Amino acid sequence: MADHGPVEYATATGNDVPAHESTYENFLLLAFIGSALVICITIGLAIGGTTGRWGIALPIIFLFAPIVAIHGFATGAKAPSGVMIVLSLLALALAAA
Repeated sequence: MADHGPVEYATATGNDVPAHESTYENFLLLAFIGSALVICITIGLAIGGTTGRWGIALPIIFLFAPIVAIHGFATGAKAPSGVMIVLSLLALALAAA
């Protein structure tokens, strides 16, 4: 059976809120850049799979999008990933035409 003694609560010493906020900001950066990378890869696969223009799709999938994602992780910049999505969509539009 359970012990019915007094409840003991553990208390943390110090203020670790800045560490939590930093971890949360890094998580949001990872989620944004990772999602942008997946979107670019999906657009690249759509270009190659639907139009057969793998010459346009492969650089997006294997070269530009991963480099932009690595740059974003290293510097903490979100804008290049958004620009890469726009460029991938433009490539999709040009490949479909």
